[in-house]
Amino acid sequence: MREIVFDTETTGLDHKQGDRIVEVGCIELVNYLPTGRQFQIYINPGRPVSEATVRVTGITNEILRSKPMFSHPDVVDRLMAFFGEDPIVAHNAEFDRAFLNAELELLGRAVLPRERFIDTLVLAREHRPGSPASLDAVCKRFNISIEGRELHGALKDARLLAMAYLELRGGRERAFDFASINAITTQAVHIPRTPR
Repeated sequence: MREIVFDTETTGLDHKQGDRIVEVGCIELVNYLPTGRQFQIYINPGRPVSEATVRVTGITNEILRSKPMFSHPDVVDRLMAFFGEDPIVAHNAEFDRAFLNAELELLGRAVLPRERFIDTLVLAREHRPGSPASLDAVCKRFNISIEGRELHGALKDARLLAMAYLELRGGRERAFDFASINAITTQAVHIPRTPR
């Protein structure tokens, strides 16, 4: 089963006020494990980046000035090809989906339906009701290191999210069960018989 873990960075927090995507990052998972395939690109939003975005991401107007716009085939076509028809995993998925769909609508393209998205914010709240469910909190819960994450980035956050998603889907238990079964099998095969 193939899934794409997806994150965005944006000029601000409200696509309805004209805020745009400035970075996308994607990680490919197959059967809940990263394959090593990823997609990341910076995007010229055609408008200034907010001071809050610069503080959080370090992405400035100068960095984006020479980057392609979302409408460029290197962005939209490659991103859609990377998604394919597979489920998309995002933390607070409605935020990322709304921004992505706003970009697609500006180009007259079909939007992506809510049903296609898996929201790890919802999974985290179901996993431990009442506990903080931000990506940082979920990483802390599962002892996933966020060292070196002074600044947010779409690909950096997608990598963290991929690890958190594996944990929310029972990844360690699965790995442990598989290892235990192999250990038992190996042990049974190699136990010497005692002479009669």
